Amino acid sequence: MDSAIQVVTTTDKREDAERIARTLVEKRLAACVQLVGPIISTYRWKGRIETAEEWQCWAKTAESFYEDIEKTIKSIHPYELPEIIALPILRGSSEYLTWLHNELRV
Repeated sequence: MDSAIQVVTTTDKREDAERIARTLVEKRLAACVQLVGPIISTYRWKGRIETAEEWQCWAKTAESFYEDIEKTIKSIHPYELPEIIALPILRGSSEYLTWLHNELRV
């Protein structure tokens, strides 16, 4: 079975986060996408320190889908440079991980 990962991205509007989540699940690139927010992010952008309210998307998927997820997020994300990172899921219940993989496109 392919390694499970979580892909994380952030956006400034809940509607954009919902669109990203729905698109990834509809395309069967993610079994589940959880939205968390609003959160406050502080970062350096183009030489200035910025603070923004954002929404996080946590997509549960398989490692083999990462490139397709990154491409899909970039195609619909409003940011010039969106955060797109992947974190390994080191352990999980076998039932949940089986469900996760069964929900992804074949």
